[in-house]
Amino acid sequence: MTVIESRPAEPSRTSPAPKRAKPAPGGVLLRGATLSYLGVMVVLPLMALSYEAVTPGVSAFWKAVTNPFASHALKLTFATAAVMVLINAVTGTATAWVLVRYPFPGKGIMNALIDLPFAVPTVVTGLMLVALYGPSSVLGVLLGKVGFEVIYQKPGIVLALLFVTYPFVIRSVQPVLLEMDRAEEEAAATLGAGAFTTFRRITMPTLRPAILTGTALSFSRALGEFGSVIMVAGNRPLDTKTGPMYIFGEIESGNRHGAMVVSIVLLTASLGILIALNLLQRQGGQRHG
Repeated sequence: MTVIESRPAEPSRTSPAPKRAKPAPGGVLLRGATLSYLGVMVVLPLMALSYEAVTPGVSAFWKAVTNPFASHALKLTFATAAVMVLINAVTGTATAWVLVRYPFPGKGIMNALIDLPFAVPTVVTGLMLVALYGPSSVLGVLLGKVGFEVIYQKPGIVLALLFVTYPFVIRSVQPVLLEMDRAEEEAAATLGAGAFTTFRRITMPTLRPAILTGTALSFSRALGEFGSVIMVAGNRPLDTKTGPMYIFGEIESGNRHGAMVVSIVLLTASLGILIALNLLQRQGGQRHG
């Protein structure tokens, strides 16, 4: 008779759960220092401004916003920024396209000059525009004869905003064009698609997120522009006085609360644009992932 030896059941071998790596002390300190710096430089000033703006109450806040001078300054700020964005989206994309797709003499110099608005003080920008388009300049006199005045008028504000935000769309679109695979464009051309159709159906969907990023950054930057605008706008209430200029004027005249209320409106608009842009970028990354 065959005897079957019974062996004791072996304990089940399960792989131990992976232990989470403890953060290095240096990493904790670095994160803490970074968050503290962010709090001191951004969060605390934002909270202080918001607190002083809303402390007098909702009715006082609404009265300051609906003040005819304040509301006109805000409307002018948003309107000129919107016009600038429309122009910048087209010209910035076209400039990036030329820099990436076409060789030409002086390309390196042009590529370097694009970042010049980041380095030039904004007051100097205003002086340059006054020297070129001012009423006493050659170009300004010629434009005045045909009834188109730039400096000390609304076109001068748009021109100043275009200069200070010039690099944003270009630097957002340029890397996308550099990394873009041109096989689909070549295939579309082989199948008989024209240049415009290829750009609209193949290239534009790829560039759209970058253009949106550049224009959103430009719009946010334009809402707070002061140095160049004050040189070219003329500072006329209910005509060419923008939001930042209104804030400066109210601080000088002692109306601190009115200045803070307009500041909160501009700040909220800029912050909202940046948050929306961040959410769109995350959604786009998850979709592509």
